[in-house]
Amino acid sequence: MKGPKHTLCRRVGQCLWGMPNCPTNSRAIKTREGGESTSSPKAYPAGQHGPTKRRGKLSTYGELLLEKQKLRRFYNLTEHQLRFIYEKSKQGSGITGEKLLRNLELRLVTAVYRGGLASTIFAARQAVSHRHILVDGQVIDRASYRLKAGQVITISAERSPMLASIAKGIDALTPSYLQKEAEECKVTVLHEPLPEEIQTGVTISKVVEYYAR
Repeated sequence: MKGPKHTLCRRVGQCLWGMPNCPTNSRAIKTREGGESTSSPKAYPAGQHGPTKRRGKLSTYGELLLEKQKLRRFYNLTEHQLRFIYEKSKQGSGITGEKLLRNLELRLVTAVYRGGLASTIFAARQAVSHRHILVDGQVIDRASYRLKAGQVITISAERSPMLASIAKGIDALTPSYLQKEAEECKVTVLHEPLPEEIQTGVTISKVVEYYAR
């Protein structure tokens, strides 16, 4: 995704990805004397007038739009990509919002990130597009590849030694529908994720309502 990654984080006053360098988090900074002090989190909109700008109450449309934008940024998607996945999720039986989240979570790029094979969703996309990721032993370079239960994602230490080394050191909380074997740089999809297993900080019903207008 092009452009500043944390602009929306500052708009909503919270970090969307849990990244420690997000300006909405407090962080230690070096002083000239060599000590450390804690900086205040920038939980206000970006820009010259951000610190003094009052947060007005959003309209109903504004609330729906904001949740949709949060979901799009969380999964590092373009508007076209998110709408396409939404339209696909509407088809057939079942609750659209739950199917939308499931389809987003089972994209290869998301599983690489969620499974702790990459430190950020952006690094995960790069790893996939640069052909560092294998699914069931085959190189897959499509971020949108839809995984199924039982499939195994790996990083080959022979093909990508640096990436494999980084992945082994990532201490991420892996969701219960994925199983990570750090030393082997392997993640197995145990089952399709249940709604309660997916943590995004987004009210998915508002995203569905936005697209259903």
